[in-house]
Amino acid sequence: MQRKILIVDDDKKTVDLIRLYLEKEHYQVLVAYDGQEALDVTREKNPDLVILDWMLPKIDGPAVCRMLRLERSTPIIMLTARSTEAEKLLGLDLGADDYITKPFSPRELVARVRVVLRRVGQQEQASHQTQFRLGNLVIDFVAHEVTLDGKLVYLTPKEFKLLETLAREPGRAFSRSELVNQVFGLDYEGLERTIDVHLMNLRKKIEPQPDQPIYLQTVYGVGYKLRREEHESS
Repeated sequence: MQRKILIVDDDKKTVDLIRLYLEKEHYQVLVAYDGQEALDVTREKNPDLVILDWMLPKIDGPAVCRMLRLERSTPIIMLTARSTEAEKLLGLDLGADDYITKPFSPRELVARVRVVLRRVGQQEQASHQTQFRLGNLVIDFVAHEVTLDGKLVYLTPKEFKLLETLAREPGRAFSRSELVNQVFGLDYEGLERTIDVHLMNLRKKIEPQPDQPIYLQTVYGVGYKLRREEHESS
């Protein structure tokens, strides 16, 4: 089945260039030239991925990204002329799966599209897993149990949800904002740093040396990830 890619940019030359390279790779291309049209097309056509420019008429890219993320899990690649770390992190915090800075190579963008779609496919497969293993750590998603070296580890419901979120996508760096949304819900109004406390408690329970973690790793400037092992069990 042909994958549908929505390009959202108010610059027709940029749209035509991206369309050319995507169609060469046999993607079906949809187009929107402003934020409102992007929302309308997404809701009507349900694309497999959205390439979303930051600066748009009517509704800007970050707002579109935020609204789409509240409605659906469609992967989003942000296009931006802004190259500062803070602005890139903002895009990721809003729910973008990747970002690319203008000017960019169309070939690189197409490669990013392939990578994100592949990752989404792996995530969908992982969502059907009943168990995750990493060394001597075993997480049973169905029984809501964690064992380490064959011994049951007691976790609070929030700690288990946090660990499950990371284990569903091992190797992926989650921002604190993403983890807060997953663990506490979108209406949570507390501090994002609450996640740090839960991570610290998790490390005390599952890490051989909590101050030198081998499972729950900090990604500086972003958040946290669960280390990926080359051979994962499902």
